[in-house]
Amino acid sequence: MNGLHAAVESTFTADGAEAFTVDAEIEVQPGESLVILGPSGSGKTLLLETVAGFHEHDGFVGFDGRQLTDLPPERRDFGFVFQDYALFPHMTVTENVAYGTQYHDETGDPDALLAELGVSHLSDRYPPTLSGGEKQRVALARALAIQPAVMLLDEPLAALDVPTRQALRDDLADVLADVTSVYVTHNRTTARALADRIAVMRDGQIVQTGTPEDVFERPASPMVAEFTGANTVDISSAPSLRRLLNGSVSADGDGNGHAAIRPEAITIGDSGEIQASVERVVREDATNRVTLSFDGVTVNAFADDPPSVGEMVGLTVPEDRVHHCGSAGPDSRARQL
Repeated sequence: MNGLHAAVESTFTADGAEAFTVDAEIEVQPGESLVILGPSGSGKTLLLETVAGFHEHDGFVGFDGRQLTDLPPERRDFGFVFQDYALFPHMTVTENVAYGTQYHDETGDPDALLAELGVSHLSDRYPPTLSGGEKQRVALARALAIQPAVMLLDEPLAALDVPTRQALRDDLADVLADVTSVYVTHNRTTARALADRIAVMRDGQIVQTGTPEDVFERPASPMVAEFTGANTVDISSAPSLRRLLNGSVSADGDGNGHAAIRPEAITIGDSGEIQASVERVVREDATNRVTLSFDGVTVNAFADDPPSVGEMVGLTVPEDRVHHCGSAGPDSRARQL
């Protein structure tokens, strides 16, 4: 196939830690950005590093029909951006960006890349004197300088403050447009902003793959629903919701299973199909997150003009925004949010 295709099967141990198995397969079309989204410890970084060639494994890594599995990292034509920058402290910014170009025939202009990323004024500085955001822009320029066939990015925004993260995320959206890339993150806002497709990872395995709309609006399990920020409600414990849905969302004929409802799909008003009490109101940026209780379950919704704690309100939930996401097994970490 064209693009990147990798199937990783390996058990990893480090520093006496318990063995962890990654058994996952990904495909990335040319020019596509695949975001691997999952909680800490799910194996995202191990998968990315294995694709890059940093770990031995059973399986394969291929690009455009070429087998890369036995090649060292420097011969795979992949650019890698690390969470902790991994810049050489004894080299200037320009020297860091130009470092990889000595091993490749076709390369980008380090000065032009630094200018494109807004850090050309730092060219003679050394990494220890840079801020986190500046270091990450330099690291990104270094990865791009070799004109890689594929960009691999491991949580590059995780250590940054919110304004810097937002600014660099916008720049990444421009940089990664039409670039074949795999981006690892636990941040769902970043995933939605950068992904053409999302692969959700848990316990070393890919549990759902789809467009951002597929994954966020139609989660395949309570775990995916919870991790992507949806409310998960046990239908059998919520008669008000069952009446509203009239059995249209169910795991079986008895109306069991879990429903995923995104907070932004719930409208709070004086009237509504479901009566709920306001349990908590928390300010979040430009809106408020309102925690509501009905039938012994709780859900979150957003409101610019929130009701008061203890108030009874009506909830309107469009039926087409409620998605059946299966039943929570005994090992599921899904909960009522």
